[in-house]
Amino acid sequence: MPKPRLRAVFLDRDGTINVDRQYLSDPAQFEMIAGAAPALRRLQDAGFLLIVVTNQSGIGRGYYTEANLHAVNDRMITELTDHGVQLTRIYFSPESPEQPSRGRKPSPQFLFDARDEYGLDLAHCYMVGDKFIDLETGWNAGCARSVLVRTGYGAEVERKHAGSLRDAWVVDHLASAVGQILAAESSPTTPA
Repeated sequence: MPKPRLRAVFLDRDGTINVDRQYLSDPAQFEMIAGAAPALRRLQDAGFLLIVVTNQSGIGRGYYTEANLHAVNDRMITELTDHGVQLTRIYFSPESPEQPSRGRKPSPQFLFDARDEYGLDLAHCYMVGDKFIDLETGWNAGCARSVLVRTGYGAEVERKHAGSLRDAWVVDHLASAVGQILAAESSPTTPA
């Protein structure tokens, strides 16, 4: 078993890695956001594990099945593999918002699971997403920083929650988030 790396970037899927098509269930409709795959490759090359954490309430609402979700994820994995990117893990929460859930964001539970499984130091990990619950997930887990991308719902979240963004970084897209993370990691002190 390879020695676990201590850092990861946790990533929301829809609106962060791929274009958000509400309740995406058809792999043919999967579309990577421009620049996302090369950006993830830069993180991977810098030694970060890449872990997707996604709420998929469409399953709990009966809009699509878990098999549909896996088909979409398989398409994403194939496209990322074409760019030399390997995801470490995909955690998903299938419950609708009103259903009890162990891992539905903003719960940090999946980040804690990844910490325990991969030996991560969450204080040196990042959470990137396009929704306020993504930011909250990172804050709840004690990540070094939560990062809001303006793709997907991000620009709307920035306007709506301008006074509540705390110490989150707000950037245009995943490639910008990666630039911020790598710059912070190369500076003498990593943000806390």
